[in-house]
Amino acid sequence: VELVESGGGSVRAGDSMRISCVATGGDNTDAMAWFRQAPGKEREFVAGISYRGGQYYADSVKGRFTISRDITTIYLQMSRLKPEDTAVYYCAVRPYENVVPTTYTYAHWGQGTQVTVSS
Repeated sequence: VELVESGGGSVRAGDSMRISCVATGGDNTDAMAWFRQAPGKEREFVAGISYRGGQYYADSVKGRFTISRDITTIYLQMSRLKPEDTAVYYCAVRPYENVVPTTYTYAHWGQGTQVTVSS
């Protein structure tokens, strides 16, 4: 499975941004998720979407971020961005239908895309 993220960049606090991840070679029944990692911090779960479309969010982004998917691509629409959202964002795939918020259950990862939010 190959995952390629795109759409990152630099914005100001309060702005919106959408990042995408194209998955090739996988099974479209896999759960997909976004994680992020800020400098000096551990990689953390941001949002996930199950095969059946169930959406799950970290408390820190609930109400601001929306995850969606089509057959081969997942999207993360980020609104009301904050400086603390600054991180490298990674998409990930696990070979099961359900979403879990732990990194070690995801078998495939993208290379990451940088999102920087300035105050």
